[in-house]
Amino acid sequence: MIDKINIIEAKTFKQRLLGLMFKKNIDYALLFKRCNSIHTFFMKEKIDVVMTDKNNKVLYIKKGLNKNRIILPKWGVYNTYEFPNNFIKDLKINDYLKIREK
Repeated sequence: MIDKINIIEAKTFKQRLLGLMFKKNIDYALLFKRCNSIHTFFMKEKIDVVMTDKNNKVLYIKKGLNKNRIILPKWGVYNTYEFPNNFIKDLKINDYLKIREK
């Protein structure tokens, strides 16, 4: 189970380009739709990454991803979520992320 956190969808080119670059004390998550790879260049902190299919079935998890790393494209991934470091606890492959609208 994942605790509650605000998830912001990166929709614009600038939001998708910058993501969590240059951010400290991250207290929200980012959603990148139609995204199956990421990098952590220019990141100030480690992040937890969850990659899902269109139905939010978890296909890939990387906890504590360091700065200056790349996750190469993953087959079947549609959504990529970037969470603050150490946010993901008990989530496993094949679990489903349940997203609630405000």
